[in-house]
Amino acid sequence: MLASSIAPSLLLLLLLLLPPPSHPADASVQWVELEGDPLSHLLLDPGAGFLYVGGVDHLYQMTLDLKMVSHVTTGPQLDSPDCLPPIVPQDCRSATPTHNHNKLLLLEPGQGAEPGSLIVCGSLYQGICEKRSLSNISQLIYQTSNPVDTQYVAANDPRVSTVGVVITTSNKQEGGGADGVLRLMLVGRGYTSKGPGDIPPITTRRLFPVPPPRRAFSQEEELGKLVVGSYSEYNNHFVKAVAHGKHVYFLFSRRDMWHKKEYRTYASRLCTSDRSFYSYVEVPLLCDGGYNLAQGAWLGNHSGEPALFVVMAAGQASTPVATSRSALCIYGMAELDAMLRRAQEVCYTEGGRGNSGQEEAYIEYAVSSKCLKLPKVSLSEYPCGGEHTPNPIASSVPLAATPTITSATQLTAVTTATEAGHSIAFLGDRDGRLSKVLVHSDRSGDLYGSVLVDDAGSAISADLLLDESQQHVYVLTSGRLSKVPVSSCERQTDCWSCLAVRDPYCGWCVLEGRCSRKHECERHLQPNHWLWSFKPANRCVTVQSVTPANQSKDEQTQVTLSVLQLPALTEAESLSCVFGVLPPHPAVVTGTSITCQSPAPQLLPAMPTGSDHMILPVSLTFGHVTVATGNMTFYDCGAVSRLNQSSQCLACLNSPWTCSWCPLDQLCTHNQICPNQHTILNQRDSPGPSSCPLVFSLQSSALVPLGLSTTVVLQGRNLDVFTDEAPYVCVVEIEGVKINLTAEDTRDNETHTFTCTTHQFQFSVSRLQFSAPVYLRKGQRRIDTSPGLTLQLYDCSAGQSDCSQCRAVPEEYGCVWCPGSPAPSCVYNQSCSGVPVDTCPPPQITKVTPVSGPLEGGVLVTITGANLGMRYQDVEGGVTVAGVECLPQPEGYQISTRVVCELQPSEIQTQGPVLITVGTNPPGRSTQMFTYQDPQLLDLVPDKGPISGGTRLTIRGRQLLTGQTSDLSAFLGPQPCYIVEEVNGTHLVCQTGASNRTGEVPVRVLFGKAERTVPNLTFQYLDDPVITDAAPAESFYAGGRVVTVTGRNLDVVQQPVIAVWVEPVDVQRVKRRRRLALLTAKQQLVFNSTMTTASERCSVRSSSEMSCLTPKVSPEVKVKGVWFQLDNVRVHYESIKGKSFSYYPDPHLDPLNKEAPGTPYHFKPGGVIAVEGKDLTTAMTREEVKAWLGDQACDVKTLDSTHLYCEPPEVQPRSVDDSNDLPSLRVVMGNLEKDLGLVQYDTDSLLPPVPLAAQISLGAGAAVIILSVLVVILMYRRKSKQALRDYKKVLLQLETLEINVGDQCRKEFTDLMTEMMDLSSDVGGPGLPLLDYKTYAERVFFPGQQTAPLSRQLDLPESRRQTVEQGLQQLNNLLNNRLFLTRFIHTLEAQQGFSQRDRGYVASLLTMALHDKLEYFTEVMKCLLQDLVQQYVAKNPKLMLRRTETVVEKMLTNWMSICLYSFLKEVAGEPLYMLYRAIKYQVDKGPVDAVTGKAKRTLNDSHLLREDIDYCAMTLTVLVKNGVEVQPCPVKVLDTDTITQVKDKILDQVYRGAPFSQRPSADSLDLEWRSGQAGHLTLSDDDVTAVVQGRWKRLNTLQHYKVPDGATVALIPRSQSSGGVNQVFQTGEKTPMLEGEEEEGLRLWHLVKSSEDPEIPKHRKSSMRERERAKAIPEIYLTRLLSMKGTLQKFVDDVFVAILSTKRPPPIAVRFFFDFLDDMAEKHEIDDPETVHIWKTNSLPLRFWVNILKNPQFVLDVQVTDSIDAVLSVIAQTFIDSCTTSEHKVGRDSPVNKLLYAREIPRYKQLVERYYSDIHSAASGCYQEMNSTLTELSGSFASEMNTLVALHELYKYINKYYDQIIMSLEEDSSGQKMQLAYRLQQVAALVENKVTDL
Repeated sequence: MLASSIAPSLLLLLLLLLPPPSHPADASVQWVELEGDPLSHLLLDPGAGFLYVGGVDHLYQMTLDLKMVSHVTTGPQLDSPDCLPPIVPQDCRSATPTHNHNKLLLLEPGQGAEPGSLIVCGSLYQGICEKRSLSNISQLIYQTSNPVDTQYVAANDPRVSTVGVVITTSNKQEGGGADGVLRLMLVGRGYTSKGPGDIPPITTRRLFPVPPPRRAFSQEEELGKLVVGSYSEYNNHFVKAVAHGKHVYFLFSRRDMWHKKEYRTYASRLCTSDRSFYSYVEVPLLCDGGYNLAQGAWLGNHSGEPALFVVMAAGQASTPVATSRSALCIYGMAELDAMLRRAQEVCYTEGGRGNSGQEEAYIEYAVSSKCLKLPKVSLSEYPCGGEHTPNPIASSVPLAATPTITSATQLTAVTTATEAGHSIAFLGDRDGRLSKVLVHSDRSGDLYGSVLVDDAGSAISADLLLDESQQHVYVLTSGRLSKVPVSSCERQTDCWSCLAVRDPYCGWCVLEGRCSRKHECERHLQPNHWLWSFKPANRCVTVQSVTPANQSKDEQTQVTLSVLQLPALTEAESLSCVFGVLPPHPAVVTGTSITCQSPAPQLLPAMPTGSDHMILPVSLTFGHVTVATGNMTFYDCGAVSRLNQSSQCLACLNSPWTCSWCPLDQLCTHNQICPNQHTILNQRDSPGPSSCPLVFSLQSSALVPLGLSTTVVLQGRNLDVFTDEAPYVCVVEIEGVKINLTAEDTRDNETHTFTCTTHQFQFSVSRLQFSAPVYLRKGQRRIDTSPGLTLQLYDCSAGQSDCSQCRAVPEEYGCVWCPGSPAPSCVYNQSCSGVPVDTCPPPQITKVTPVSGPLEGGVLVTITGANLGMRYQDVEGGVTVAGVECLPQPEGYQISTRVVCELQPSEIQTQGPVLITVGTNPPGRSTQMFTYQDPQLLDLVPDKGPISGGTRLTIRGRQLLTGQTSDLSAFLGPQPCYIVEEVNGTHLVCQTGASNRTGEVPVRVLFGKAERTVPNLTFQYLDDPVITDAAPAESFYAGGRVVTVTGRNLDVVQQPVIAVWVEPVDVQRVKRRRRLALLTAKQQLVFNSTMTTASERCSVRSSSEMSCLTPKVSPEVKVKGVWFQLDNVRVHYESIKGKSFSYYPDPHLDPLNKEAPGTPYHFKPGGVIAVEGKDLTTAMTREEVKAWLGDQACDVKTLDSTHLYCEPPEVQPRSVDDSNDLPSLRVVMGNLEKDLGLVQYDTDSLLPPVPLAAQISLGAGAAVIILSVLVVILMYRRKSKQALRDYKKVLLQLETLEINVGDQCRKEFTDLMTEMMDLSSDVGGPGLPLLDYKTYAERVFFPGQQTAPLSRQLDLPESRRQTVEQGLQQLNNLLNNRLFLTRFIHTLEAQQGFSQRDRGYVASLLTMALHDKLEYFTEVMKCLLQDLVQQYVAKNPKLMLRRTETVVEKMLTNWMSICLYSFLKEVAGEPLYMLYRAIKYQVDKGPVDAVTGKAKRTLNDSHLLREDIDYCAMTLTVLVKNGVEVQPCPVKVLDTDTITQVKDKILDQVYRGAPFSQRPSADSLDLEWRSGQAGHLTLSDDDVTAVVQGRWKRLNTLQHYKVPDGATVALIPRSQSSGGVNQVFQTGEKTPMLEGEEEEGLRLWHLVKSSEDPEIPKHRKSSMRERERAKAIPEIYLTRLLSMKGTLQKFVDDVFVAILSTKRPPPIAVRFFFDFLDDMAEKHEIDDPETVHIWKTNSLPLRFWVNILKNPQFVLDVQVTDSIDAVLSVIAQTFIDSCTTSEHKVGRDSPVNKLLYAREIPRYKQLVERYYSDIHSAASGCYQEMNSTLTELSGSFASEMNTLVALHELYKYINKYYDQIIMSLEEDSSGQKMQLAYRLQQVAALVENKVTDL
């Protein structure tokens, strides 16, 4: 959930929990996301200030600011609409977890001291209701666990509507309740096809009082209901129920059964006091325009009268389906009541017909009543009807209304408000928009605004509510609750925006200066004080004019403002004028004119820089409120002239202000008189600007060549005004330097001519032309100059580098090309000393680009040089390239220096220069040769690629570099191929783009406009490569591990790459308590610039396979992702297998000689070299490791996480290192190559040297001995050869045995998977036989007890029951006191006689008693565990939780069982069941001894049937009765099976999908063999035909009866008389009892005789030795166990992974408890990680999971036989071994189960360690989540617990140790204050009349 207004401190946490929500369009809307989509009901309790929201499976209690107070989960629950509650799965097969839709949410008011309640009805359990506390909805006030059929209230179908209204009436009959008050609920509901079909459309339900035997919410006969003849025909769709006055009204739509059979909307009415529904009457509502289906309604006010506002939709043809066309219609309640009374009156007194004889009223709902003609006073005497009046009445005449407003979007909700006498309707629609409508007195409407409340576009619920202040609307959509302000007046800051909103709520409060609602404006009753925004005539108070509008800043004057709509003031009040930000001036009001004084000049702000005026606002203020504003301009004449230095007089007189010019003072002023006469007034007065002294033109030429003496002549007028003798000076400004030239004045009439001194002008900038201002000065006065009067100085040589450029300069400049020395140049004609050139030299070409082009032409050739013409026309038609004309392009031409032309086609390949002809000059010729080429495309590689593109295509050819590279473009069909490398003559490389379809496309290359295609070759776009698998999913940092990738179309890819995305790791340790902050930061992580990639090329082996070597990455980085780049296709590893690719630390190998790494390792040939290391198998397998000893391979035989064993060659290999003779051992793992040291073979030849004297004496002695030794050697060699042959033979046998075991495993596994595939289809649905919670809890809490307290009832005499129950209730209250409970437990544990069994029993009883308060139970358990930790820390912490020796340890077991039930149900149950079935299937495939329980197929060597039993598989045809038919069913059995075993196998097959408890027992059935017509033989384990040998009697088998394969058998119910010994031999959970025949002295056997051997016949005594040998080597039977283990391996793995995987979040209880253990370790400063590992192992795997693995019958409804139990024990032991921290070492004496799982246990250990570490590294702080889970569990299963029985059993222990408990309580000071001992004495007094000291 996320509200739009949230405290910033919470934002980070909330962002983690939720995806960021999208915002509604209107920022003023506050909202919150809620679970339970679609939310259906909203209720407001204004008194308490709470909102209540009901949705699917969720209830919420919110504050008015949308903060959550409480949240309750109401579903899903096991239910079915076909079954009546309570739901028992065995009785209701159709029951499934069903969502609970909220159907009713009503407020029951309080009565006197009794608080009110929240009524909540859902769709579950036939629509039963409950009452919840209004202050905290999680507190239940009333709930029925065993509802009766009269308590079914709401519709059980989510699509069927239910409405309700709570009424209070007098209780005359019962007189009960406070003040004789009766509180009832009237409910209207639609018809449902499932469940009870006899619930009327409208019923009355009792709420208060509820005296026994009455029940809350029950529908009682005396309370009344709407009797209906046909429930399905009268299927009312209810929309609203409201109470108004003394009546209750229902609004609904249904088919008109009486008339046209069309769907219509009806309003019906009942008297509140009418308990018999005599007053029921209904009338059709008509909304003109075909709007016939009501969607929502509201009882509001219109023009001061109550009215029903209804939103109606047009139905689709004659169906109840609403279309989007809808409208709002309004029905006055007075009109509606009159219509209803009229219908009553006509039916009571006129037989249903009006004055005209037309039918006006009739009896509805197909009941046996009819309209009568009673006395006329009947209605006034019986306004609410009576027993004699007809009912239910319906009016034939509809109440009609004209739509107030229509909509093209379906309207779904309506609510109304009254504002300043206006009715306003708020309408919700299907698209999540809230519309606002002003309803006029004639019921017409104006849509004035709308707000998009839910931008997800979900419909607005019919519950649309206004808050008590009528300032906000609460809007409910499918997943969101929003709070929408009714108006946005306060957001409008000025009058114009306020009036522009046209909102009936808003108006401008003039003297308060704010947009407000009418009642908020103090003087709203006086005219012009509150301007309503909805009235079009209203205008803001405005200043129409300001007089004067402009004023000099140097003056002060009276200002008059003309104001419209000025509000009236009292005499004591006044207005003020405010200019800008200056202090206010008092204003004088005269009618609509207001006069005030302008500010003093010195107070005005400074004039803005660069401006000659400023505009100041003139505000009319009332206090601090601005009423209206105008503008006034203040100007500065002085600034006008200052801003225009070149023509000050002109600017002064032409300005819009009243300024005058003083020429003698050079002053622009607002005064009309100058200091020194000669005032020139503003243009508005004559003579104006023409009088300004002015230089108006240049008489000489404006063009002045550089460096030549030039005379400038100026002309002026109006200069006579200056009478002083100061000389005139010409001023020319060049580059900021002023050149003063003396001027000579000549006068001609009014015109003055000024001849300036001759001057040579220069400027430094090298450019053709430069503009220089020129003006006249007289003394210090500057004479005005006409705008634009400047000299144009120019330099012919600037930029004109050749003759053509020079001659291209316009003629008026007089530039010529002068052939002077040292070089010709461009000069002014008068500066040329020689004769100027008339014609320019021939063109000169310096460069041609490109130098080749295609025969077709079409490419642009750029020619650069000099003298290439003076204009484009000079070269037009004068350019040839290699003899072919080339067309110049105007846009590319630059004078004299560049020509761009388009190449024209040539018929042949040719070569030649470029020629340009200009005029009559000889042509210019290029030194470069241009070649016309014919490029050819020959070949392309590759010829195929993926449709996504990215293939680098190499096109081979000739003359490919024709034209420029920019002229080249390549295409595959229509798609471009992007050129990626420099093109040369023979190769062009481009990268293919994406295509929209597969197939062959031609390859084209464009050389300009010339197109070439690769002949006879196409490029084929193929489907993109698809990767289906990539393994392995791990590597170590060094990389180089082979990842085999399989898929489709892999050979399409040109450059497959494996890439790794890595990010540097910030190596910073974070304390446990700060993990959440770390996770937060990670969540906000985006891929940023710090990330880099490492990649490796892959090699494609085939279209379906490729191999990639993992890239090397540094251990200092964090791997963020791995992907395959297949050209343009990117495949992320996660998308292939659903899991990420992991990098692990490099494996570590120790040197062979750890102690002295430099010395060689001595090796004896024939053995293996053992290398020690660490993490060897984390990301490596044996097959991938290569080992080399010198130049030869060392064959790797075994690899585990810590050891590598390799077998070197028999003879010492040569060294590959020249510096050493001894070979070294090198181990290669991917990119890792480790040299582990030198190896030296130990051989017999390496003997120490012997001294010479010793050699002589030895030789003599040897001669004597040698003969005798030779004889011995000959004999020995013979024997050793024989031994070697025997050894080789054994080796061969072992190899054969290994191959056979492997083959057997594969075959068995294939058979098993086929069987399990059939089973999976059963398990997916209801086929998983999970026990219900009650049975599960019973078996876990009280294992092995026949009658657990869960199943028992309280066995008490009726006379004592009430008292005892009261006492037990008080005991329950005591148990809820933590001090009492902990004292009680500690006291019991301190007693000598309180056995371990008692401790477990008490813990389970406490679990039962406190099951409805699991939060409290958890807190107590934590408290006791803390005490336990304290004890063990002092002794040996590793021993804690090892056994269940204390009450708290059993409490922990039970707590885990409760919390993990849903995990078992949803996750672990299925793999556990699959494992059980797989074991059963495998065990049953081989013979099983019915007496000893030993089996041929098992994992347990002690339960292995070692003897070779000859057996045959058979298929029996079993006749199964299915209803009336008898169907044959094939069942596989063995001929060695006993008859009971055969019956069990048949029952397994026939009742395959059924839970074990629902099958008939094998003992209750007989097996009958049917052969031929009359051959019916009953088979049994023991009968007269049984074989007896000595004192051994053999059980009968199919072999014994000689039943053939394919025989027909049937199971028939056993007759009572029959019975006998075979009932004893059914193998169950316990070993069969074998005492049956003991009395006769006979012992039973089946396949082998148990205990001691029978007497051995003499003729078999010779084989005793062989039998002894067989017993001596039990390993020979290991192959059978191995075969079984291999077959079951997948299923064992699945179970272990389900339990220990962190792919899905581990159960919250596990995270919570592990976190608690971590805290305990931290608190007690236990740093040893092994200790914490042991605690976790003892608390979860060994305490809970091992129990479940050994006893699947605790969770599943299955039968566990001895043989299955034996297999499960081995698997459970493997699980135990996997959880221990001790190293897993296997030796000769290891138990068989450890040998079997030797390779798997290390892997499982890693799984456990990863599980613990992942939980540890996840964020802590799951306490809140845990508490809400516990609350949910408390509510879900508490009703299953038999609390009273548990309390009674607990009391027995209290009674047994009564004195000790009392003493313990009295010793405690806190206990004394709480009077705990006294309260316990009260309990004792009630439960067993114990005499106490009370």
